[in-house]
Amino acid sequence: QVQLVESGGDLVQPGGSLRLSCAASGSTFSIVTMGWYRQAPGNQRELVATITKSGNTNYADSVKGRFTISRDNAKSAVSLQMNSLKPEDTAVYFCYARSIGLGGPTSSWGQGTQVTVSS
Repeated sequence: QVQLVESGGDLVQPGGSLRLSCAASGSTFSIVTMGWYRQAPGNQRELVATITKSGNTNYADSVKGRFTISRDNAKSAVSLQMNSLKPEDTAVYFCYARSIGLGGPTSSWGQGTQVTVSS
């Protein structure tokens, strides 16, 4: 079992920056991929960015060039640096981890942190 705790959500003005952090605990040795998803009111949860243990990254087209995902394997942590924020980035952001164990692959989710971009 992997537990995830996010932090860093806040209210920020358009064009501003914010950094989200997520710390994993539990069976962290089994984590292969970490990342961030987001869900705006009335919308489905969508991918923001993911990063593998070896550092390969994947970004949603809507955030490429503005967001940067990073990972600290030693601390089992992942961060998301968000620059040039837009009102459409407003959502609850969820930390995600994919683990491979004896029972096969499993997905873990944090409780979510609210990001609001508004003037």
